[in-house]
Amino acid sequence: MFIGGTNFAYWNGANTPYAPQPTSYDYDSPLSEAGDLTDKYFAIRDVIKMYRKVPDGPIPPSTPKFAYGAVKMKPLLTVTDALDMLSSSGPVKSIYPLTFIEMNQHFGFVLYRTVLPKDCSEPIPLSSPLNGIHDRAYVTVDGVPNGILERDKTLTINITGKAGNKLDILVENMGRVNYGKYINDFKGLVSNLTLGPNLLSGWLIYTLNIDNAVSSGLLNEREEYRRGAPSPSKLLAPAFFAGSFKIPSGIPDLPQDTYIRFPGWRKGQVWINGFNVGRYWPARGPQVTLYVPAHILSTTAPNNLTVLELESSPCDSGPCTVEFVDTPLLNATVAHSTLQKELFVKDTWLGSN
Repeated sequence: MFIGGTNFAYWNGANTPYAPQPTSYDYDSPLSEAGDLTDKYFAIRDVIKMYRKVPDGPIPPSTPKFAYGAVKMKPLLTVTDALDMLSSSGPVKSIYPLTFIEMNQHFGFVLYRTVLPKDCSEPIPLSSPLNGIHDRAYVTVDGVPNGILERDKTLTINITGKAGNKLDILVENMGRVNYGKYINDFKGLVSNLTLGPNLLSGWLIYTLNIDNAVSSGLLNEREEYRRGAPSPSKLLAPAFFAGSFKIPSGIPDLPQDTYIRFPGWRKGQVWINGFNVGRYWPARGPQVTLYVPAHILSTTAPNNLTVLELESSPCDSGPCTVEFVDTPLLNATVAHSTLQKELFVKDTWLGSN
């Protein structure tokens, strides 16, 4: 990989055992995702010079970067409150869950809705016994977050509620495996869910066109953010936030490339001026910043930000801001799971089951 790229929007892939690739594809390459020369470039050049003459002339300089600073964000709507704007065609009714492909949804998110068939005053397990969450599901009961199901990692959570309460499961496609024998990587609820011993059925399935809602400004037309009841899991219902900033005047050569970081935010998606910059997940890392190329910024009008935060924002306990900085952070320290410890087991490399 000679140049590091950026998987804008939903275009990142995934590895096996299933692990989504980050938005940045800057894998320690000679050229960064911003097109800048890295230490590896100069190391390679020095080795080539030992055996061949390198071209004469100056080496192209790196492009300038600018730290635009903190941008204050405000809550707009939860995903469920914005459902009519995100899914203009309405739901599809199905006895059992349908996959993204069956719903003609190629990327992003699908919301699956049913009702609790009985009272769950005591916690009862909601499970995907066949590991059918592809790839991550945010579970709310009447708007109250109850937990997160995740492919290969969390197949059961306990939920509570009353008979007839809406059970909403927002499923995120985190990127398809794009090589090898697992390339047929279907997304969504690819198998049934159970509540205790009972199979859940009677689904309403909503495909979400979030990009269209963001780029057309629909979400800003109706600000009805309802935080909802506190969740024992300390999660918040998936929700949209908005902010804007102006590029300062009197500084030459603006706009310039920049990087956006999310202090206190956990996981989500960000759009700038309607352009889907990509996923952020600093809670898991190692990528902390997202690359923002200059051409999507404006010097003549405010630059509008939309954030879809899926887990928890800092807005109730601290500054409700995102920050533009001039230096990327792609290799933050992260905790390793037990699954990662098996990467170098001989049988894994030999393809044994």
